[in-house]
Amino acid sequence: MPNASRTATLAEIRRTIVSAQGYAVRFRRAREDDVEACVRRLSAVQLDSISTVDRAHRLTIASRVGAFEPDAVTSLLRTGRLFEYWAHEASLLPVELWPHFRATMNGAGHWGSHDRALTTHADLVAPILARIREEGPLGSRDFEGGGGGGMWNWKPAKAVLDALWDRGDLVIAGRRNFQRLYDLTERVIPPEILTAPAPNEADTLETLALLAARARGALTEAAIREHWRLRGGKARLRPHLAGLVERGLLREVAVDDGGAPFYIAPETELGGDPAPLVLVCPFDNLVWDRPLLRRVFGFNHVIEVYKRDHERVYGYYVLPLLAGDRFVGRADVKADRAEGVLRIRRFHPEPKTRGDFDAKLERAALRLARTIGLERVERA
Repeated sequence: MPNASRTATLAEIRRTIVSAQGYAVRFRRAREDDVEACVRRLSAVQLDSISTVDRAHRLTIASRVGAFEPDAVTSLLRTGRLFEYWAHEASLLPVELWPHFRATMNGAGHWGSHDRALTTHADLVAPILARIREEGPLGSRDFEGGGGGGMWNWKPAKAVLDALWDRGDLVIAGRRNFQRLYDLTERVIPPEILTAPAPNEADTLETLALLAARARGALTEAAIREHWRLRGGKARLRPHLAGLVERGLLREVAVDDGGAPFYIAPETELGGDPAPLVLVCPFDNLVWDRPLLRRVFGFNHVIEVYKRDHERVYGYYVLPLLAGDRFVGRADVKADRAEGVLRIRRFHPEPKTRGDFDAKLERAALRLARTIGLERVERA
């Protein structure tokens, strides 16, 4: 067994985490299969509507597989190879995980507002399902009325669509200008997945724990819960982690800083290759867990897009700059697609870091620009 029963250094844990991310070492172009494989490797990829540089899922995936066609994810959703659901926020997920989310879909609902929508606007449910059944995938705007609060008033229809998606009656079958397209679940999710027996809670928690540990390299119990936003606290998950360790499916690793132990796959070698220079999406898997980042990287990840301008320290849409196994700065970046330019509006080096920041930033920014289809980089 690799590195059996010894205390790891925090530096080894950090390099293990960075190496597991799989950031590409050079520019490349990716196929649809590469995009699917990346989502499967990461276990979940967060979605976000902000497009200041590019959509979050595109930045996260492209940093690992390279440039890919804009309709690749829609194609994967439409053909039932990926699905979208609540994991770490709204996320792209491998379709084989569908049964593990069925308990949430069949329960009281992920959001109370969705339950209320189905009650308050019960008269819309059958007509919405009928239209989708007859016309194929539709977005919320396809149900807009002419004003005056008629049947297809946009807000009630949108609430009902999201509620039907939340409980699994509809799935996201792609996007149109990032707007969700809803289709009947049975037309998208493969029959063998849809009819598979529902796993019990123990099976689901163990599956999710194993996937998170493999995807992220090394995670604490709290970080595994954060990866999937699992409810119930440590009392719910910890017995299952202990069982996985006892059966040799995970290893528990103590760390020399005296903090909580990490869980890793049994074949994982501590340490690993450093990351290439990469501007990391602020919603990337690597930066999901802020307490873990502070402990392992000494980095306080801040997302300021939701703050007012005068409250921001680093900027509006800020991408941390990763070099090797350290974050060395933060770049406030904006894509100007009309001019084909990636604009770096501000850059803040991290305290106590050394090196030629300008050269590192330029290399990472040029690669990012090329990956998202821009021609050059300019600094303010």
